Amino acid sequence: MGILRYIEYFLARLFVNQKGRDAKLLTRSSLFTGTPKNISITSPSLGSSPAHLSTEHSQLGISKFPDLSWSLDPSVPGVELNNVKEWFLIVEDPDAPLPFVPNHGMYYAIPTAKSSVGPDDFKLEALKSSSGSDLPGARYLEGGFRLGKNLRGTLYSGPRPPVGHGEHRYFFQVVALKEHLDTKKMMAVATRDEVLKEMEGKLYGWGEWIGTLETKW
Repeated sequence: MGILRYIEYFLARLFVNQKGRDAKLLTRSSLFTGTPKNISITSPSLGSSPAHLSTEHSQLGISKFPDLSWSLDPSVPGVELNNVKEWFLIVEDPDAPLPFVPNHGMYYAIPTAKSSVGPDDFKLEALKSSSGSDLPGARYLEGGFRLGKNLRGTLYSGPRPPVGHGEHRYFFQVVALKEHLDTKKMMAVATRDEVLKEMEGKLYGWGEWIGTLETKW
């Protein structure tokens, strides 16, 4: 066992209580105050939340994106699918021993008709020619939506909790928007802050599915 693993374990144990920064999740920002949690999310293969992620889903495997499906919760009064213009999806880990919440993957301009994602959706399409609504360099995925910028600048960065730091929770958050995000006001590969700013006044609802993973010694 390499020396780096011992160092990782030592640091993880030192900061074992540095977790639970749920207040820094995107859907916990002040912008979401008063926005109903009206989206139900599950995983056809892994089940309801919270669900255990396998090594295959992690950076120690192939960073496989879990299959997810969602719908507006019919038990919430007044929800109508025709009020939703597009979806947004972000994956965050509030249990990382960092002063911020790492963004593992961010995706926007998800069509209203799309209510599920799987691993094949997160493959990069050939670059499209920019249109009047896009900046050069916009990245599209096979699922028919746009790629946003994550911490590593990749398509998706799978879970990788430090060995010995205990169980981490990965929040797969889906947001319903009642107006389209104006992509011309953001970078070609939008950042989290840009998207959050552009969401102002456009929120219709949100939901989350939690996957858990622990790297043991």
